[in-house]
Amino acid sequence: MNEPIRFSTALREPVRELIENLGQADIVVGIPSYYSGTSLIHVIRSVAKGLEINYRDKKALIIVSDGGSTDDSREIAERVEINSFNIEKTVIIYRGIAGKGSSLRAVFEAARFLRAQAIAVFDSDLISISPDWIKNVLEPVFNGYDLVAPYYRRYKLDGTVTNTIAYNLTRALYGLRVRQPIGGDFGISSKLARHYLDQDVWETDVAKFGIDIYMTTVAIVDGFNICQARLGVKIHGQKDPAADLGPMFRQVIGITFHMMSMYENFWQKITKSKDVPILGELVDQVPASFEIDINGLIDYFRLGFGNFGEIWERILEPDDFEAIKELVKDKDRKKFFLPIEVWVRTVYRYASAYTISPRQRMKIIDTLIPLYYAKVASLVIELRDKNLEESEMKFEEDAQVFESMKEYLINNWRKGA
Repeated sequence: MNEPIRFSTALREPVRELIENLGQADIVVGIPSYYSGTSLIHVIRSVAKGLEINYRDKKALIIVSDGGSTDDSREIAERVEINSFNIEKTVIIYRGIAGKGSSLRAVFEAARFLRAQAIAVFDSDLISISPDWIKNVLEPVFNGYDLVAPYYRRYKLDGTVTNTIAYNLTRALYGLRVRQPIGGDFGISSKLARHYLDQDVWETDVAKFGIDIYMTTVAIVDGFNICQARLGVKIHGQKDPAADLGPMFRQVIGITFHMMSMYENFWQKITKSKDVPILGELVDQVPASFEIDINGLIDYFRLGFGNFGEIWERILEPDDFEAIKELVKDKDRKKFFLPIEVWVRTVYRYASAYTISPRQRMKIIDTLIPLYYAKVASLVIELRDKNLEESEMKFEEDAQVFESMKEYLINNWRKGA
């Protein structure tokens, strides 16, 4: 079997020469792109306008860092005109493993070459981005913060991976209430960007879809200064978690579990969480509602029981497995309910199972997906009559249960180890 190619840089030689010719930039804004199409136009224009309005005295570079799209994404990005003396734009194809992580690696390397003071990154399929976002994520960096995480106003059924796993584990494990640890749009200091580049992770799943949770976790564990920026409503991409998750779910959750092994000495000492500053003006926007296919979620869960029931029985607590069996049998879908305590124990036991099964890790994550669907279906029903504020209170209550049951995780983790 051929060894995978290891790249010492994500920047191709012509791109390095172009960036070196620029000499220096105060701000670098990265836009990871892959089959982004016309959505790139709005993102690039919003970024350019935000830079023009707020940072006319600073030299800026916008980098569209593409993964080799074979549609017209790069051509579309090239055609967007920026009529500003202080803003340059370049469209590149990065080197390395295909994924957002490799794309951001190229952006961070460009920022290091240009000795940039501040970096921002925005997803390429954003519909709701406005020029205000640029100031909100960059200004805290100029004021001394290293990581500026996004703080969105999202519809109650949006961000289900965040609301059922990612936020809860980040808060319970590492002690900071970063509400959107996999949000996708960040402000980053030059110091933190250099720190990311120094890590030997760029030939791993971090280079694919795991980069957001990786960046958040590393910033927390290694003691960087973190805040959150109000960005209002986030609208982009496919929302329905009943749709095919593809490799993203596996890699995001896999990276989350993997980092638990890397930083176990850190998180086992954390006993409680604390708030993270939320900066920026309140954006008075109401996110649009949408529906989720509950029947599709429940059907997938029940199919999962047929395929993975024996595995669930080995991983889960006996009482929790019995609760899952009862859910499979229950025909009343309107009352479908998975208690939060059962879900917390499930996630914690899966984290331990993942850690002690290095050769089966992705298969283990696959068996978690139907249980995640069951939790989402239960959550949709629980939130049916709640408004956004009441739903947020529910998410906070669930996150508190993850914290209160952390001793259960630690005990199981140590037994597994």
